[in-house]
Amino acid sequence: MSVLDPFYLIVDDVVILERLVPLGVRLVQLRIKDRPDDEIRRQIVRAQSICDTHGAQLVVNDYWRLAIELGCNFVHLGQEDMDTADFGALRRAGIRFGLSTHDAAELARALDEGPAYVALGPVYPTLLKKMKWGPQGLERVRQWKQLAGGTPLVGIGGLTPELLRGLFEAGADSAAVVTDIKTAQDPEARCRQWINVTREFLP
Repeated sequence: MSVLDPFYLIVDDVVILERLVPLGVRLVQLRIKDRPDDEIRRQIVRAQSICDTHGAQLVVNDYWRLAIELGCNFVHLGQEDMDTADFGALRRAGIRFGLSTHDAAELARALDEGPAYVALGPVYPTLLKKMKWGPQGLERVRQWKQLAGGTPLVGIGGLTPELLRGLFEAGADSAAVVTDIKTAQDPEARCRQWINVTREFLP
């Protein structure tokens, strides 16, 4: 199983990706919502170019058909996306995929597909979006890591640099961040802080 970078940046626009990836980001997800198809395509193509230039791994959220068409090599799918995703087509195209999980049934379903990683969230309370799941906590992270075995585990939701030691000690392989950087007064400075802190947890 491939090793994930311990810092997993998630952005909702290629403009932000273009600002932050050159700082030293190695793993970034482009999670675009509610945009026209041509704009989604444009952003993915631009993100590919930026990530190729700076040696970062791009993960495309949701749009697995476009990922195949555009030659991307990594996608992330939520549980709802799994209902319609063609995993056979993804495998034939050589595209790795990460899958979101929130309870034991979802984890078992995800692991059956042989993902590159499984994500658990929210670990802590999050302001990003309303969710039907409450904070999972570090004990759940420990349980998920035992169940996931050799499959890398990504923790997401309510994370800050100050909370990372507990997350990694509980067994997470990577920490995904959205809001803490997006809402920072200086996103570039906050991103650099995340990069510096997570270097301690490189395998």
